[in-house]
Amino acid sequence: MSQTNRQSGGGDQRMAMRGCVCGCEDSVSLTSGTLSRRQFVAGAAAAAAGLSLGFGSGPGRFGQALAQGAEKPYRIDVHHHLSPPTYIQAAVANNFGDGLLRGWTIEKSIADMDAGGIAVSMLSVTQPGVNFTSGEAARKLVRECNEYNAKMIADHPGRFGGWAMLPLADIDGSLKEIEYALDTLKLDGIGLMTNYRDKWLGHPSFLPVMEELNRRKCVVYTHPSTADCCVNLLPTEPPTLVEWGTDTTRTIGDIVFSGNAAKFRDIKWIFSHAGGTMPFLIERFVRQALIDKKFQPAVPDGALAELTRFYYDTAQTSNKASMSALTAVIPVSQILLGTDFPYRTAADHVKGLRECGVFSEAQIKDIERGNALKLVPRLNV
Repeated sequence: MSQTNRQSGGGDQRMAMRGCVCGCEDSVSLTSGTLSRRQFVAGAAAAAAGLSLGFGSGPGRFGQALAQGAEKPYRIDVHHHLSPPTYIQAAVANNFGDGLLRGWTIEKSIADMDAGGIAVSMLSVTQPGVNFTSGEAARKLVRECNEYNAKMIADHPGRFGGWAMLPLADIDGSLKEIEYALDTLKLDGIGLMTNYRDKWLGHPSFLPVMEELNRRKCVVYTHPSTADCCVNLLPTEPPTLVEWGTDTTRTIGDIVFSGNAAKFRDIKWIFSHAGGTMPFLIERFVRQALIDKKFQPAVPDGALAELTRFYYDTAQTSNKASMSALTAVIPVSQILLGTDFPYRTAADHVKGLRECGVFSEAQIKDIERGNALKLVPRLNV
């Protein structure tokens, strides 16, 4: 619902501050991942021709080979959506969600996983989560979806993990659901939307939840959602085109510059779609505290130190342009495979990572499995 400069496996990133022709005192040089003009033009030409970037190209012969058992599934997909029956009912009743959301089945998930060599998919409900409702109705729907998620994991041993929903605008309800989802259902972490009715994830009202997630050293996966501020801004641009990438960036900035990233260092954040527009805006992120001293206490080690601790998935960004930008800022150790099923296929992303020309085979294996195992060791079966 939402849509590479080879580097070493450690992904060492060094940034030098130097003079800028735009009139700034300083600008950012990302020395480990700079694209030359020739590389940029070549990448753009490939995109226009629909060649190396693989947008919407489908699995083709590569995916067919995977489906025919060319290799044993080993990949871990951290961004795979499910639609529990009660969530589909809510979507119909409240007039949201498209045919892919409403037409999801377990069988479709497993078929796509098998075709793309996915051993384990981490399940999450997609946007808008429960942003369309509130109160007891939101609590009830969250509980039903989390229980369905846990049942899928139990019914298909070794194939699924789960990110639990929360009604985050409801602090008491969220704290109760964290306890139930993690202690009783044994889900693997928490899944949050990037915003809850124009409150992003660094908002002070969410502090009790962040404190509990930090206490539990929780993995927190995030997914963009359309904020109330930004619905139907342009008739030519649905939220999927610009707003979701922007909202991911907005919540990253809020977490960093609210001080939550530094304060709650035991939360392990995963951001969808390669961090949205964050890699492109990296110079602004780095300079924020340098320009305005009021932000310095929030980022005592600088914004980059926080950004490089976060994790980012490859959903709808497994292409040369996106991966070049991300790896110019973020070490490969912080990148995870995400497919955005049912909105894209696993084989699509596996193919894209190999054809983008950014990663060695060893790095691809880390992205597809090794990095996720650091976050969720129980998946190493």
